[in-house]
Amino acid sequence: MEQSFSYPESLPKAERYAAFLADYRMYIEGETDLISIMANTAAALNEAFGYFWVGFYRVHDSEWLHLGPFQGPVACTRIKYGRGVCGSCWERNETIVVPDVNKFPGHIACSSSSQSEIVVPVHDKEGNVMAILDIDSTQLGAFDQEDADGLQAIIASLEALL
Repeated sequence: MEQSFSYPESLPKAERYAAFLADYRMYIEGETDLISIMANTAAALNEAFGYFWVGFYRVHDSEWLHLGPFQGPVACTRIKYGRGVCGSCWERNETIVVPDVNKFPGHIACSSSSQSEIVVPVHDKEGNVMAILDIDSTQLGAFDQEDADGLQAIIASLEALL
């Protein structure tokens, strides 16, 4: 099934997320393979919003996140629990918006081009963090509460398939 996740840049951010979510729900409906869903989620978000980097880190064991499906330049392959933005998201079990990654204590610089970041936890059926959605921008302050709300709704749709 061919699907375009391209929306006019003039559309307000909240409306772009709403349009994306409607298309995304139809697109992933009935899919059962988590890696396929993550891969297409990363690709669709990248197409719709033009992020510098978008992808997933998967919980591998009780200590590490391992790189999962993504769109963008080469990234860190493992992140320790509680380290950096992604590891902190896992530890806190909450979405984190970072307006300036250079001011985040312990930030892990996979790319010096990344200036701001948002991370959203992905939960399994038991409510445990199983992955982290990580999105980076080359612009300072690129993410806000609208992004957090939109991305959390997208992740909720993904979690419903698990």
